[in-house]
Amino acid sequence: MHPLSHILSQFAPTSLEEMDSVKLMDRTDTKFTFNLSQLEQILNDVKDDYKVLEVEGKSISRYKTLYFDTETLDLYLRHHSGQLNRYKIRHRTYVESNLGYLEVKFKNNKGRTVKNRIKDLEVPKNWSGKNQVFLNNMLPFEPSVLVPTIWVNYSRLTLVNKKSAERLTIDLDLEFVKDGKTVNLSNLVIAEVKQEKRKASPILAVLKKYHIREGSISKYCMGIAMTTDNIKKNNFKQKLLNLKHIL
Repeated sequence: MHPLSHILSQFAPTSLEEMDSVKLMDRTDTKFTFNLSQLEQILNDVKDDYKVLEVEGKSISRYKTLYFDTETLDLYLRHHSGQLNRYKIRHRTYVESNLGYLEVKFKNNKGRTVKNRIKDLEVPKNWSGKNQVFLNNMLPFEPSVLVPTIWVNYSRLTLVNKKSAERLTIDLDLEFVKDGKTVNLSNLVIAEVKQEKRKASPILAVLKKYHIREGSISKYCMGIAMTTDNIKKNNFKQKLLNLKHIL
């Protein structure tokens, strides 16, 4: 039994079907990072305001995500230099529900995140058929330049606000796998509040109460910075130091 099972059992459940009303494919994201030791108290404080997503009777699900970039990590470097209108391309497998999607995330110059995806259970080995058509429609460059770059794996629980269009994803047991190197961050929690537009909410109030500050962080960029030698990471130095402090 997972250590959080007791507190999660006190949340009302919701299903994938009910989640359709809060897909929020065009949204604002607000991210927070903190130590795992704080999570149970935070969950206790919001258990009356949110439902917890259950899949196959489980409220914590395993995600396996393969990110794609160019051989020279151009998408990573674009993020590192702070440019907007940037892309992330990934294949995500939802282990418990046996679902897979090829996804494109686009961060526009207004700070909004737009996500598009198509169903594909198998991790692509090359760009052909519907995958190639999808990427051609989504990207301003040829998908043929994209290669598998890094696995970012974690466990996730998802909370849905009972009263408004808001979701909270909480990622645990983060693992990066690249070129035979594995980095585990088992004591780190990454929480992401997803809303149509930024507004007050119960979870934001609780995080403020515990002095947990907003801090944008990309799991992909963090993984590249932690597993790749001879890559620019100066602009992420403060974020990496903050993570070290949290852990």
